[in-house]
Amino acid sequence: MTTSDPRPDGTPGHPDEPVPIPTADGTPRLAGRVALVTGAGRGIGLAIARRLLAEGARVCVTARHAEPLAEAAADLGGPDRVLAVPGRSHDAEHRAEAVRRTVERFGRLDVLVNNAGTNPVRGPLLTAGLDAVRKTFEVNVFAALGWVSEAHQAWLGEHGGAVLNVASIAGLDTSPGLGVYGASKAALIRLTGQLAVELAPRVRVNAVAPAVVRTRFAAALYEGREDRVTSAYPLGRLGDPADVASAAAFLVSDDASWITGQTLVLDGGHTLRPA
Repeated sequence: MTTSDPRPDGTPGHPDEPVPIPTADGTPRLAGRVALVTGAGRGIGLAIARRLLAEGARVCVTARHAEPLAEAAADLGGPDRVLAVPGRSHDAEHRAEAVRRTVERFGRLDVLVNNAGTNPVRGPLLTAGLDAVRKTFEVNVFAALGWVSEAHQAWLGEHGGAVLNVASIAGLDTSPGLGVYGASKAALIRLTGQLAVELAPRVRVNAVAPAVVRTRFAAALYEGREDRVTSAYPLGRLGDPADVASAAAFLVSDDASWITGQTLVLDGGHTLRPA
């Protein structure tokens, strides 16, 4: 879709907006669904929200800062399809408000994407400080569980749906310099499997584990040395937010109706290389 191609509601398109994948009868595969995407002000979260909208869903987006989130929501589409609720993911009142307003605005909540994350410290675990470790787990793990609890109580428990957690390959193995972050993502991956068992059969719970994706959040991992970093990827490039978004759309759609408790690695082949 280009800027000259209008959306179904008549609002202008976006140059990064993906082409929707139709079902067998020609309707978008997420038509009629409602999703809530956390950490959607930019980067991976914004790309996921954009992809779900293109697939026919209506979407609530959340992020810490109100003004950039409002700009992102306006760029995504009109208020009939997009709701923006600013706040911090580790704030229980914010989670309750976002879920409540989503159900009030759109009448349902079928998909939850836990994308909000933080990485406030780099370096060895023992020098990180327990406050930094606590904050990382509070945002990356405890908040994700809190979102699932709110969504399950409000809609998913009775009506079913899908949850997607955005983890990281840092949670699959030791990660020099990223020990705290990696440990939190390992916990999120474990949480994904546990919730998949406990919430089945009505709710499917899966995760994606990206390698380095070209975002502001990950910039310190590649800026100024991208050629060297990219050389470790058999597919010859870093990830783009759209790469994660396409996998996310698949996992929350009925195309993945027999998949739960899984973590899909999105790494351009990086983990295939010997250490």
